[in-house]
Parts: sequence; C-alpha cells; structure tokens
Amino acid sequence: MKDIPINILQKNYSVSPLCLMLIALMIYSCASNRPDEAKTAPLEATENQTQENKNQTTEVAVNLDFHVHKYISLKTPPTPTELDSLDQKDNLTEKEEDASWEAFLAKSSPVAQKIVENYLNSENKEPGGHCLTVSKGRFTQAYKEVHGHLPYQDLPDSMATKLYTPKQVFNLLYATASDESEGWKSLPKAYRGKGNAGALAYAGMGSLVDSTGIWNGQLKPGAMMQVWRYRKDYEQVVQGTDVEKLDPYGHSFIFINYVRDEKNKIVGLRIADQGFQSYRPLIPRDYEVWWAVNLNV
Repeated sequence: MKDIPINILQKNYSVSPLCLMLIALMIYSCASNRPDEAKTAPLEATENQTQENKNQTTEVAVNLDFHVHKYISLKTPPTPTELDSLDQKDNLTEKEEDASWEAFLAKSSPVAQKIVENYLNSENKEPGGHCLTVSKGRFTQAYKEVHGHLPYQDLPDSMATKLYTPKQVFNLLYATASDESEGWKSLPKAYRGKGNAGALAYAGMGSLVDSTGIWNGQLKPGAMMQVWRYRKDYEQVVQGTDVEKLDPYGHSFIFINYVRDEKNKIVGLRIADQGFQSYRPLIPRDYEVWWAVNLNV
C-alpha cells in the first residue's frame, strides 16, 4: 500500500463508507506485540480510543488521527537479550503507593498525572494496535478528563501554515508524516521527526527533552516520547523523504518511571505502549534517537 501523501490534507473529499472500510483494512500499523508474538490486535481495538474517533472515520483518515505511515512500522524490532531485559522486581502498583513515587508523580502536569493514573488503573495495559494511536488516545482521553474537551480546541492559531490548519499541523507532526512535498517542509524543522514530542512542544503544551536530558533524569511521569532506532533514518525524515524508498522504524510511547541500580544510577525506562516493548524497561542502546516532552497542561 502506498502512503497517503501529505498534500491530501489540502483537499476536501467525499468518501463512501465502503472506500473508508477498504482504507482502514489496508492501513499498515506498527508491530503491537512483543517480538515473540504473532497476532496484532485491530487498530480500532485500543483501550483508550475515544468514541468520537470511532464515529468520525472520515475526519480521522484525513486528519491523521490514526497513524497511516508505514515507515514507523517496527518491522524488525530490536531483539531483547538478557542484558536488555532488566529485571522488574517491583511493579507499578507498589511504586504508586510508595511516598517517593507519589512525590515523583506530583512533579508532572495534571494531564500527565491523569495519563499515568489511567494507565495504572487499566485492566488492559497492552491493548494492541498501532503505537501512535494508543499513545495519542491515552493523551487525548486524559486531556479531556482534565480540561473537559479535546486538545485541538486549545491549539494556538500561530500553528497554522498557508496549507494547513493548526489541527492538521499538529496531526502531521504527531504522525511524523514525512514526504518531499512543500507541505512537510513548510512545517517548522525543529519539530519534524519528533512525533508526539514535537507536536505537543510546538503547540506550547510541554517542553522538549533530548536524549541527554532523558538519561540524566529530567523526565516526568506521563511524558510523551518518540524514538528512532537509527539516526540516519530520523535525519532523512526530518529533511523530507520519499517514504517508499525508506524503511526505518521508530516507536511512540509514554514514560512512566525510571529504573535505577543499587547506586541510584538510571539504567532504564519503564513505559506505557500498546504492548510492543512495555513488558520490559528500555535501555539507552535500544534506540539511537530519543525525544520526549514534559507536559505542562
């Protein structure tokens, strides 16, 4: 299946329900399970996807509320090894009850706290589906619970370009919808390729944190994250590339807490995703490019 070009957003379409069903069936979603599992849950089965998104298939397809770009596909995920799979001796419920964990969580914004709270209280922490759909669903659900409406209502008008509305810009950056068109290159370069982190930072809803900050302990629970396995792929996406000639992969997820060794040194990150890697903490060598955004909303 060919990727949906970025310039589709410039046009209005009248799409039949049958066509939309076919498009939905052809959407290429990233791997949703651990490396040793074969099945992938349907995209629309993510636990936190709002009813509004379910009922607005046309808007979702056009505005990239679902991720439809196969180059963030995780086709060949890093294979966990004994060194990569940090021993998880304590669980999140225990940490939530611990005073130090409560203090750590309290540093986060109300939306970030709600994201973590919803995740910890969820009976299905690995819903399957696409990583971007799941992370975005968790963010939008928490935002609506805190503020009473979806985040699109609060996007600044300054995000708009000659080609796109603020919502379209937000969704394009969130989905890392790279191509060689004028549209992608009209978006601010500083936020391209950073996925959820770039979109939220550009919207003024948080502060970007780079790899150094991430591994120096600057993340707050509920921070949104976008990573890339290979730096060269990330750089091509930022510049704008023909995605049919590129087969990189990245991952979108939410930071929960740090894993530390006996000397209190950070050795890993516990995350919330759709089930692809949340079964183990991540370590620095899992990816070459790390971006995050600490929310302030």
